[in-house]
Amino acid sequence: MSGQSECTQPLTIAGMRVGVGRTMVIAEAGVNHNGDLRLAMEMVRVAKSCGADCIKFQTFRADDLVTATAPKAAYQIKRTGASESQRDMLRKLELRHEEFADLISVCRDEEILFMSTPYGFTDVELLADLGVEAYKVASAMLVEPEFLRRIAVKGKPMILSTGMATLAEIDEAVRTVRETGNDQIVLLQCTTDYPARVADANLRAMAGLARTFGCMVGFSDHTQGSAASIVAVGMGAAVIEKHFTLDRTLPGPDQSNSATPNELAVLVQAIRDAELALGSPIKTPTDAELENMASMRRSLVSRRLIRAGEIISEANLTLKRPAVGIPPRCWSQIIGWRAKVDIRENQPLQWWMLEPPDH
Repeated sequence: MSGQSECTQPLTIAGMRVGVGRTMVIAEAGVNHNGDLRLAMEMVRVAKSCGADCIKFQTFRADDLVTATAPKAAYQIKRTGASESQRDMLRKLELRHEEFADLISVCRDEEILFMSTPYGFTDVELLADLGVEAYKVASAMLVEPEFLRRIAVKGKPMILSTGMATLAEIDEAVRTVRETGNDQIVLLQCTTDYPARVADANLRAMAGLARTFGCMVGFSDHTQGSAASIVAVGMGAAVIEKHFTLDRTLPGPDQSNSATPNELAVLVQAIRDAELALGSPIKTPTDAELENMASMRRSLVSRRLIRAGEIISEANLTLKRPAVGIPPRCWSQIIGWRAKVDIRENQPLQWWMLEPPDH
């Protein structure tokens, strides 16, 4: 897939044409602010300085999201221990609902798009009341039709991660959203593992998703490094999402798997370079190539002195730079012609020097 499928529906988020010449880069702050609004605000500023188009948070109440006995995921245990429950861990990572208005205000000042992933019905309504431009749906909620409907009826673009999902589950999710009349969908190829192996990225799935569902597609990158994201851009990703942190040594389940500010900045620049490198499907010389053409291409050149009246043959003909004489494609055409004038050795041949044999 060299670009988005022809059947995809274009969409606009906050004035940005998604997937039209520019990949939307989402800096996934997630819960790496550790529940500290000041840290979250600093992440907004850093994401902007790194060149991201959007910064995304997570909107949830731990008590509404998990039961008291819900275990942590394996990667969470590895990074935060097993002594506390998932709910107790998440309680320390949530932002108060009233703090999201402050975050949006900072995003507006910094001119970076605010986005957040809601985890409950109340969260959906909060974000709607705050006037969000789009919704991001986490992979885990892709299989919850009622939750998807509650978001879809808001009429905003929806970016859906597809980690853990089968094609049938994605089909149900897309149909659920479209049945509300909302067709503003971006599907992100995603591997729900932290960190995910590069070998599990399966970027070719993007082409299948675009072809099957007629949606814009992108990549939620849980791998370490930037290689997978750059390849995804080359394959037509309209959106790239990447976790980032201000400091990998901060406490929290996602910090050590996230890109540092420097790594995020390098990734964004690499994505912009990749977009430039992709160019156009029309093959044509660049301006620089046109300037270099004469010095790099060759002309028909006399191998030795050719006297006036002498017949041009392969014995007295060769090819040399620069391309200031008769072009090489005319080699066979001038064999058998006669020299009208003396042609010195190593001289590029010109048409005025020759005459056809029947002249």
